[in-house]
Amino acid sequence: MNQQTILQIFGDKIKNERIKRNLSQEKFAELTGFHRTYIGMVERAERNITLSNIEKFANALDIDLKTLFTFDETKK
Repeated sequence: MNQQTILQIFGDKIKNERIKRNLSQEKFAELTGFHRTYIGMVERAERNITLSNIEKFANALDIDLKTLFTFDETKK
């Protein structure tokens, strides 16, 4: 997998987890402490997010970090 593919899969994962919890990008931004545009950029694979920021996303979603790294291989 190349970097762009990984970023897209990860961005989709964040978006899906956020939507599952009925969180808007604005509400999710409030929970993470980031701006709404940053959330959108991560979801669209326009930002290469750091591990410390991934942890903030996981905490805001109330899930384990490993959940964000579990990808459905059939959706590549």
